[in-house]
Amino acid sequence: MKTAPALNFPPELLLAAQGVRVAFFDVDGVLTDGGLYMSEHGETLKRFHILDGLGLKLLQKAGITPVVITGRDSKPLRLRLQGLGVTHAHFGVEDKRPAAEKVLQALGLGWHEAAAIGDDWPDLPVLQSCAFACAPANAHAEVRARAHHVTQARGGFGAAREFCDLLLVASGRYAELLKGITG
Repeated sequence: MKTAPALNFPPELLLAAQGVRVAFFDVDGVLTDGGLYMSEHGETLKRFHILDGLGLKLLQKAGITPVVITGRDSKPLRLRLQGLGVTHAHFGVEDKRPAAEKVLQALGLGWHEAAAIGDDWPDLPVLQSCAFACAPANAHAEVRARAHHVTQARGGFGAAREFCDLLLVASGRYAELLKGITG
């Protein structure tokens, strides 16, 4: 049975992501597929991928703080983040960079220790400020063009997990975490 990690990222990506201690996540189009599902009662429904959720938990185990900054707000999102133990979340935020700066200040970190994943124009100010920027495969062309890495997976279908895995490999914690699960 194989015991070594199967993941392999280019060295230049790992170097760019080394030293990351906080990871900013958009929601719609990153943690979800970007679709807005509405019930007949006007309730917003969200679809989350289980792989992405474990990725957020693994970041926390590795000492990388996941932070959600989103332009929307919903009860399903709040419940999902609570279930994942994500304590840093900002909802209904139009200008995301100041919210990210407040988090960095509260954590005593700088942009050189930050990574982000986003899919559309409102995410660009944070993505361009971070040491490492990532975009899902289905992100807007302007976002993909400015990202250090574009995931193979689409938003809501494992893109956030791919981002998390890359950060874990860059931190040197991926193999240790995998071994802790596989023995």
